[in-house]
Formats: sequence, C-alpha cells, structure tokens
Amino acid sequence: MKKYLLPSIRITLVFTVILCVLYPLFISFAAKLSKGQGSGEKLELNGKVVGYKQLGQSFNKPQYFWGRPSAVNYNAAGSGGSNKGPTNADYLKEVNNRVDTLLKYHHGLQKSDIPAELITASGSGLDPNISVEGAKIQAKRIAQYRQIPLSKVMKLIDVQTEQPLLGLFGPSKINVLSLNIALDQISK
Repeated sequence: MKKYLLPSIRITLVFTVILCVLYPLFISFAAKLSKGQGSGEKLELNGKVVGYKQLGQSFNKPQYFWGRPSAVNYNAAGSGGSNKGPTNADYLKEVNNRVDTLLKYHHGLQKSDIPAELITASGSGLDPNISVEGAKIQAKRIAQYRQIPLSKVMKLIDVQTEQPLLGLFGPSKINVLSLNIALDQISK
C-alpha cells in the first residue's frame, strides 16, 4: 500500500503546485501584457468609458448598428444562452420577431439575406462582434437616419473590420461598440 500511496501523494502535490500556483501566475502575467492589462480593453468616448471591447451591449436605436441579440439582456454577471432548441415555440417567436424588426427597418431586405448572428443569440449572450455582412446590411439604414452618405458608412465598415488572426483563424468581424463610437465621431 505504501508503494502506491506515497507516489500518488507526491504527484498530487506536484500537480497542485503546477496547476493551482504556477499556471495561474503565468496566466496573470500574460494578461498583464495584453491590452487592458487583464482587465479588459476599455473603450472611451469624449474621455468617458462607454464599455469594454470584449462585451456586447444593447443598441436598439435605428441610428446605430445593432449587435447580436442576447438571451441574458447583455448581463455580464449572468452570461449564458437560452438553451431553447430550434423547435421551441418561444424561441421561434423570438427569432421571428427579430426577423420582422430587421425587415421593418431595412426596406428591400429579403429574409434569406439576413445573417444568422443578427437574429440568434450567442452562447454567452455577450458576443460583441458581428460579421461584415451583418454590418453592410445595416449601412443603408444608418446612412438614412444619420443623413450621411452611404459611401461614408461603408468606408467606416471597411476601416473597422478586424481580419482573422494571421489571415487564417476565424472570420472577419466588426466590434459593434467600436463601430458605433466611430460612427458618432464621423457624424459630428
């Protein structure tokens, strides 16, 4: 019994030190090297913090770009999805309401042209990004409500587009909060 008990205790202690002390220290050190020093990248407008780049926010006014819907009302303390399946009547009603809202504000838009991220909530409920297509679909509405040229809005979308990591990993995306801050700045 001693033959197995002492080595197992030693291994447990070694892995406890590695996984409970060294690994968290390494991650904390690496986070301090990132933007925001591990506290998240704060976005400011006129010297005032308006949000964090990594957290989605609710934008529902027609003069702003809309982000991905949230099943938790963008509550970072209660991150999570709705866990409703594609055959759930409540879920289907929510999705259809989102489709109807998009069609109401985007004349000429076809239901089949709506990107999924504009009508379905993310798994965390806090997704801060939309696809380039999701932003371009909204560009005409933004230009009309803000009374600025559509070409100016499209250029802003191009400037705000984040390319995949190393050009390989993941799709191109746009951070909705960053895009709306830039939109406010060009609309002045």
